[in-house]
Amino acid sequence: RLQESRERLSVCSKLCYAVGGAPYQITGCALGFFLQIYLLDVAQVDAFYASIILFVGRVWDAITDPMVGFFISKTSWTRFGRLMPWIMFSTPFAIISYFLIWFVPDISTGQVMWYLVFYCAFQTLVTCFHVPYSALTMFISREQSERDSATAYRMTVEVLGTVLGTAIQGQIIGKVDTPCIGSPFFFGLSNSSVAMEELNMTHDTESLTDTRNAYMIAAGVIGGLYILCALILVLGVRERRESSELQSDEPVSFFQGLKLVMNHGPYIKLIAGFLFTSLAFMLLEGNFALFCTYTLGFRNEFQNILLAIMLSATLTIPFWHWFLTRFGKKTAVYVGISSAIPFLITVVVVDSNLVVTYVVAVAAGISVAAAFLLPWSMLPDVIDDFKLQHPSSHGHEAIFFSFYVFFTKFTAGVSLGISTLSLDFAGYQTRGCSQPGQVNFTLKMLVSAVPVGLILLSLLLFKLYPIDEEKRRKNKKALQDLR
Repeated sequence: RLQESRERLSVCSKLCYAVGGAPYQITGCALGFFLQIYLLDVAQVDAFYASIILFVGRVWDAITDPMVGFFISKTSWTRFGRLMPWIMFSTPFAIISYFLIWFVPDISTGQVMWYLVFYCAFQTLVTCFHVPYSALTMFISREQSERDSATAYRMTVEVLGTVLGTAIQGQIIGKVDTPCIGSPFFFGLSNSSVAMEELNMTHDTESLTDTRNAYMIAAGVIGGLYILCALILVLGVRERRESSELQSDEPVSFFQGLKLVMNHGPYIKLIAGFLFTSLAFMLLEGNFALFCTYTLGFRNEFQNILLAIMLSATLTIPFWHWFLTRFGKKTAVYVGISSAIPFLITVVVVDSNLVVTYVVAVAAGISVAAAFLLPWSMLPDVIDDFKLQHPSSHGHEAIFFSFYVFFTKFTAGVSLGISTLSLDFAGYQTRGCSQPGQVNFTLKMLVSAVPVGLILLSLLLFKLYPIDEEKRRKNKKALQDLR
């Protein structure tokens, strides 16, 4: 009891730790919801090249996770810890590259390379922040209950971060009308160069400039929040070296540790389930703005619909923390993630109706909260199980967390690239007020049918996950004895 009391974290420490998760979610949400429509309709990048930017950026983001995990495992402990220096030094450069993503350069050629370079640069720098931050979970306390509680705080703040990202980006952008081209005129033109000449003559260029300025203002506000949250994390959380070490610890090389990690059955099963769950929600996230704008016809309401989803998710995080404590994490996964299926179907089947869309958005937010909280709360259980099977191996927390994210980001990059390319093949018209029927059908598939199939597949994989509540209790007792 004395040891457990010493390991308890104060509410202030948990809050400071939780705030550190907001920058990744704020920027990730802004990019996830708005980058595609920004590249297509504001920066006027061709849909094919936009798909390349999104694909390469996501894949590069995935590759950097294990790279950063490797370098972290080789980092020596300092007076600030082993993880905190990564967070401190990456922050200012991440802010600069993030701002430049939302800047439209005044160059006739090389625009695609501009966005590709700064998108990849930001993904690298935010990885240098998020991988050590994720691994920090194992260094704040040895008590699983304290780590679970801190994770609940973290997920609440992270979902709040998605609300902030959606609200700041959406509301600032929503105050400016992004100009579009009427479909009868546009679709009658077969020559794209003629269309652009006509556009230059008839289009209000000042309105497009205002839209671009609004994106940069939003980027500046989000950048300021990024810095503030990083400061709170660094100043308010102490990294405890002893929290993750056992009495029998001996150094093991990175590649030996990687081999051990990848041969750990529960980890592979959890990764597989989390992979398809993340894919489902990333596809929904990446295409929802276009779906609301063109398929549902809510051009001036989509940012408010997104905000309703994220607010609902934020408010239901405490409920899911209580639910997993009361009924177990596996049961919570089944109930929470599967609850999105009827709402994803409803939003496509029911005729376009603003009230119905808001109701579905609020209900879907409940499932989004479960998808945020539950997989991340299960990963520390897997790490504890690994330590029992390999008591002489330590220092691999960054490997667990970095590869956990690697597979989801890599596949998400492929899926988002393919989805944007699918829109190009379907005949997506840049800045059109409406889209051809094939584009609307493609958007319905990308936000409903495909995510539902991925969720069903993930539930089957979670069924194979072996760590239930009884297993968790046994592992906790065994770890205490080993320490």
